[in-house]
Amino acid sequence: MTEEKKDTNPIPFLIKLVLWILLYASFWYFGDFYEQHPRLNKVSDGLNLFLTASILFSIGRYIIIMIYKKRHEKRIVRGNFVLGINRLTVVLNTSMAVIAFMIAFGIDPREFVTSLTIVAMAIAVTFREYITNLISGLFIMFSDQLSVGDRVRIDEHKGRIVDINFSSLIIQNEDDDMVMVPNNMVFTSPVINLSAHRSSLFLVKFELPLQAAVEVDKLDESIQALLANHPYLTGEDDLQLKVVEIGKDYVKYKMEMHAKSSSNKVHKQVENEVFKEVLKFKREYDINT
Repeated sequence: MTEEKKDTNPIPFLIKLVLWILLYASFWYFGDFYEQHPRLNKVSDGLNLFLTASILFSIGRYIIIMIYKKRHEKRIVRGNFVLGINRLTVVLNTSMAVIAFMIAFGIDPREFVTSLTIVAMAIAVTFREYITNLISGLFIMFSDQLSVGDRVRIDEHKGRIVDINFSSLIIQNEDDDMVMVPNNMVFTSPVINLSAHRSSLFLVKFELPLQAAVEVDKLDESIQALLANHPYLTGEDDLQLKVVEIGKDYVKYKMEMHAKSSSNKVHKQVENEVFKEVLKFKREYDINT
């Protein structure tokens, strides 16, 4: 969702375009002023290079994404092509910003790179893990094997992918913890994409007072009776309540189930049915006590 908002937000592009127009207008009307101030002239050249490149990158990014969406508008697309294009654009903009910074301070980028060849090799060795993670991240972004929103198991980590960056996959596990899994693990460890199946796993979580936990077996039976042969569920699960946490005056439960659809609307409907059964159990418990 965040990436979609970035795609449709024109404000950053318009700001860069306005700055670029104003800068070119200053070159036209204040050329003599720049000639009298060489330092400021170099800074303006660097800024001009960055804005020009950034605007071209933004236009190219927009065209590529539009063509991609147009070609795939009639079918469901897996993968992270748009995410990969966005991340790659950030890398290109950052690279141009570094070059523009050098120009602003009178440093020739070509001479700088040539003089730092040996140092660059040392840097590459030092940051080898990060560089390989970055390359692995690009492969993941432009592949259709994993996508943001997929439920995966990577080594001992299991959860839903909420983001993919150049260093790691961000996975939200069943305890709602954010786990950062290095991109290299995708290529060096067994990976199971649980969302590749037709059914979709989701959780229903709730809590009850500690006193009511004594009779929770009745609730378990009523929920299983409710969900038995449910038209939205696959019937693959035993549908048993599992204790997640026991507090001072409460007990947290969860129930795992597979739906025939990955639609959030379907998940919410089943979840609401379970919640109604929980409220019914709580009301009866309060009356009896």
